[in-house]
Amino acid sequence: MSYGLLKGKKGIIFGALDSNSIAWKVAERCHEEGAEFILTNAPVALRMGELNALAEKTNSEVIGADATSMEDLEKLFDAAIAKFGKIDFILHSIGMSVNVRKGKPYTDVNYDWLTKGWDISAVSFHRVMKMAWDKDCLNVGGSILALTYIAAQRVFPNYNDMADNKAYLESIARSFGYFWGKEKGVRVNTISQSPTPTTAGQGVKGFGGFINYAEKISPLGNATALDCADYCVVMFSDLTRKVTLQNLFHDGGYSNTGVSQEVIEKFEPDAE
Repeated sequence: MSYGLLKGKKGIIFGALDSNSIAWKVAERCHEEGAEFILTNAPVALRMGELNALAEKTNSEVIGADATSMEDLEKLFDAAIAKFGKIDFILHSIGMSVNVRKGKPYTDVNYDWLTKGWDISAVSFHRVMKMAWDKDCLNVGGSILALTYIAAQRVFPNYNDMADNKAYLESIARSFGYFWGKEKGVRVNTISQSPTPTTAGQGVKGFGGFINYAEKISPLGNATALDCADYCVVMFSDLTRKVTLQNLFHDGGYSNTGVSQEVIEKFEPDAE
């Protein structure tokens, strides 16, 4: 169901890869709510060809950009300005750990890989916001979002250096978000989503255990990618104009639940 929450709004959505991606669902929902946007991802991701189907469905333009390249980002934002003038929202849905992909444990990370993953997953958010800042291309009341995970606050051993990346990502949102709010009237927040079976998420060792455990703990169950897309729409809308510098847990209550009855019963010794 569409409510027209984003009618007339323009934006840029980073990171849609395939139909499992949260950013893909966000694009679909933003389109349904009346927004126009540019879809972007790294050139290597575009070669997969799937993003063209999303662009056709949402009547959007696809512009390749490596989010770790200021040159690429400048071309992207210049294109957005030429197309829309000022924009209203940005979604950063980018994350990658070479150490996770290569199976290197946290106790023996490759530091070159760590630096690359840190740049892609976290520093890119600063780069995106700096380019938007320098171009002064967001309208007052605009909204910038990045997707994160609770491993930034709690230990998930197999999440590896991505946990550090997410912690830094959240810090960037707060630090840069202060200036965006004070000087530009723009909101900056992160959404800490339930474990979601995206292409990247399923690459984490033990992901099935992550998602099943979270489902048993969360009073409302895990939030799906579509649920997250709905939340992003609300955060891009005018309904949340005073929400900024927040890490917003969107996880069915997982983040505030110590233990559930289902877990207690699973580990309760049989009565003698």
